[in-house]
Amino acid sequence: MSAAPVFHLQGVVAERRSGRAVFEVEVGEMSLAPGEVVAVTGASGCGKSTLLDILAFILPPLRVETGFVFRPRVGQPVDVAALARRRGLDRLTALRRRHVGYVPQVGGLLPYLDVRRNVMLSPALLGQRRVAEVLALIDRLGITPQLDKCPADLSVGERQRVAIARALAHGPDVVIADEPTAALDPENADLVLSLFVDEARRNGVTAIIATHDWDRVDRLGLRRIPHAMVPTEREGVVRARFGT
Repeated sequence: MSAAPVFHLQGVVAERRSGRAVFEVEVGEMSLAPGEVVAVTGASGCGKSTLLDILAFILPPLRVETGFVFRPRVGQPVDVAALARRRGLDRLTALRRRHVGYVPQVGGLLPYLDVRRNVMLSPALLGQRRVAEVLALIDRLGITPQLDKCPADLSVGERQRVAIARALAHGPDVVIADEPTAALDPENADLVLSLFVDEARRNGVTAIIATHDWDRVDRLGLRRIPHAMVPTEREGVVRARFGT
């Protein structure tokens, strides 16, 4: 019997507004399994980052026609749709802090903390003792020599690898990465994607990666989330659809 999905979404719609322009993202039906690594691909501006923010509990859905359920590895399933309706933003924030590791396109590091403290921040806030695991992760990402440096003293690629280490440091159920290889050289891009795949296989982490790096996605055999731009008759509204 296959494990219950970590995420199951059906009929989920969220939107972002800029003046009178509206960008809607609709998730038709999407299920993500424990230990699965999936790729979100598509042209720039097609809604990839918005989809990631929905899955990271950053952007609450505007409406949910059928369901939006999150199942952590430990604990009961969470009805995200019900929390959004009740404006349970504190609970969504707590879910994200404990269960999700997020790698933004840029930034994500506290400029006044060195690399060591940036990476160890989430485990410390959660009361975890994961020093050995985190140091092994740092070593694998090749950033051990940078531990005492602040983000301003790092290259763009080094900052990105630190952000990846920070996202994985607390042992999340889900890691969500927005263009994690964009600032990396080919060798480190291979390293990072292989790390996500290894985390999925070893620890059952579900990884959702937005990327333009289609060749590496195909080489690793990752499933791509279906995507299409959907015509709409509403003036000023652009809609993207993900899932089946």
